Amino acid sequence: MAVASKISIKPKLWTGDYLKVWVGNFLMYFAFYLVTPLLPLYLRDVFDADKATIGVVLSGYTITALFIRFFSGYIVDRFPRKKVLLLCYGSFMAFFFGYYFTGSLLFFAVIRTLHGAPFGITTVSSNTVAIDVLHPDRRAEGIGYYGLSNNIAMAIGPSIGLVIYHSTANYPLIFTLSIIIATIGLVIDSTIKCRDRQPVYEKKRLSLDRFILIKGWSQGITITGVAFAYGILVTYIAIYSQDVLGITSGTGGFFMLLAGGLITARLTGNKALRQGHIVRNASYGLIVAIIGYTIFISVPTIWGYYLSAFVIGLGNGNVYPAMQTMFINLAPHNQRGTATSTILSSWDIGMGLGIILGGTISEHLGGYMSAFVAALIIYTLGAIFYFLYAKKSFLKNRLR
Repeated sequence: MAVASKISIKPKLWTGDYLKVWVGNFLMYFAFYLVTPLLPLYLRDVFDADKATIGVVLSGYTITALFIRFFSGYIVDRFPRKKVLLLCYGSFMAFFFGYYFTGSLLFFAVIRTLHGAPFGITTVSSNTVAIDVLHPDRRAEGIGYYGLSNNIAMAIGPSIGLVIYHSTANYPLIFTLSIIIATIGLVIDSTIKCRDRQPVYEKKRLSLDRFILIKGWSQGITITGVAFAYGILVTYIAIYSQDVLGITSGTGGFFMLLAGGLITARLTGNKALRQGHIVRNASYGLIVAIIGYTIFISVPTIWGYYLSAFVIGLGNGNVYPAMQTMFINLAPHNQRGTATSTILSSWDIGMGLGIILGGTISEHLGGYMSAFVAALIIYTLGAIFYFLYAKKSFLKNRLR
């Protein structure tokens, strides 16, 4: 009986260090999402930028994050992860100060573009530290709950930012809040206790698989399609709601419902991930999200607007943690950072393309609704590729 009792005891999930890295990641994304939906409005109001220009300027952040992530996985796997995390988190916080001094559109574009570099490495190192502090038996479940930190930040960050904007129209105040929030997250992360990994100096030549998890390329294409649609949605929803639907204060509600769907999916899907139903969760999520985007486009009313937000969140909330678990299960232990950077790089490619092409399509091909139609088309193509190839590739190549 005593032996059976010991076997049935689960390792603790919410350890002190896991909770710290969870909160630190939440605060980083909160600082990020506090300003993200306001930047299209900021560029239009302050610099009189058109739709295409807004897309190009805002895409710089994602493109830089993408570029640095090709190397960040290697950096995180080679050097002490906590030191990398703290250095890059501090840089991420410091770049918010640059927003105070953007007297021209060009200077804003430079600051915003450079800001993507520390964000790219910080997200990779934070994800990898979270994986390190989790017990192997709780890793799939822990990854799912870790994603809630992003989702909750998305729920309240844009909403609070929009409330402050509509109440004060004070952009510098919002930038200041982002600095304060990021600083608190940095302090919390500095108290994490994780295994001190000494730098690994490899004598063998560097190869492509030190920067990209090659076995995960097909999952990466699927995630790129998901992110393309998501980039268009979260970047242009505030300005679309205001200019086309006449919704001003209700945009925060859209983000709340979007995040509510994401959180609901995370909470209900974690058990299935723990039981190994990774492929099923991804398949279900892709189908549900396609339904959500279809509702958004085909029912351009207030009811369709809010319902689609929850349904899209529900779908993506199942897709991303399942795909992230696929990447981890495809990677050996010494490539966890590479696996994390690969999925995030795939996400950045999709986000960047979505932001750039979304603005261009809106400017030249019939307004914002045409951009949302393009989002649905690309998302659907990514899902088709998943069902025809990526799913089978994962089942064939997974290590655990």
